[in-house]
Amino acid sequence: MMKSLDQAPVGSYASIVRLHGRGATKRRLMEMGLTRGEQVYVRKVAPLGDPVEITVRGYELSLRKADAAMVEIAGS
Repeated sequence: MMKSLDQAPVGSYASIVRLHGRGATKRRLMEMGLTRGEQVYVRKVAPLGDPVEITVRGYELSLRKADAAMVEIAGS
């Protein structure tokens, strides 16, 4: 079963396996530094689950839950 970034527990590390989605959405995720093999740290999740705050490539990034669901991960 595929595990996505929105399912990762707070305080965990994971590496990106692949990005789902297409077109502008996928390109925007890649421009934010979410690329295959990159390690991410899940810092916080808002009380209602949206947004998800992560650290990637040394900076903090907030993602909508729908965007985080497009990022397939390994680990955590």
